Amino acid sequence: MQTVYIVSGPAGVGKSTTSSRLVSVLKNSAYISGDDVSRMHINGRQKPWESKLELSLIWNNILSLTQNFILNGIDVVIDYVTFPDEAYWLKDKLKGLTENIVYVVLWTDHETLLKRDQLRLPEHQMGERCLILIEEFKESGFKDIHLLDTSQTNADAIHLVIEEIVNNKQYRLED
Repeated sequence: MQTVYIVSGPAGVGKSTTSSRLVSVLKNSAYISGDDVSRMHINGRQKPWESKLELSLIWNNILSLTQNFILNGIDVVIDYVTFPDEAYWLKDKLKGLTENIVYVVLWTDHETLLKRDQLRLPEHQMGERCLILIEEFKESGFKDIHLLDTSQTNADAIHLVIEEIVNNKQYRLED
């Protein structure tokens, strides 16, 4: 049975770095960038955090891609700011295809988050939005068992984060 890995957290926390490394160590896998899916909508696109309709479109597209990969025997790594309600929605929609859903929320302190954001290309920097997302996650009701603190982890030790995500069953979504 295929596994879907949802790598979440505030902007700048290391989702893309972690997700791309994770997908490279899995035997047969696909990478879905929620940001790339979001940017597929060109004319009329709204910011997903300002439009429920836009966010719904993004998640329905992520769902369709995920279903197609699973049906073809491929594990999926989703790299996107994913709150618990979205993770459980996806799990519900994938019932019958797979029960193996891993949901991990990468986390770090404010200072490290802003430093990491500054390392991104200027057009991808989120600035204050990073800190806003920290508060939104705190208010979302996510469970601490899904939290993975990467404050002390640098790019050279990313393999330890990957091992934790793959091997620690606490990140699996349960009903």
